[in-house]
Amino acid sequence: MTEQAAGTGGAEAALARLRGLLRERLEVIADHALRERDPAAQLARLQFLSEEIAAWHRQWRAVLPARLNHFLDGASFQKALAFIEAGGG
Repeated sequence: MTEQAAGTGGAEAALARLRGLLRERLEVIADHALRERDPAAQLARLQFLSEEIAAWHRQWRAVLPARLNHFLDGASFQKALAFIEAGGG
């Protein structure tokens, strides 16, 4: 994300939000107890998180690195998270 387009603090906060959404999505997927107990709730949470990620992406798309846009466009969320955590955001 370019600093000029979003401001350093805004960019960092935005990426932190995306990182949190992506991590939470992985946690929900890995929550086998929730899947056993209430699969509908797990699916609802995953849908909510996917919608939040999509909304985030629409808002920030213009200032993101091409590679991160590519991962988010293709719903390659683990790759997007790895890219951000490697400092590519």
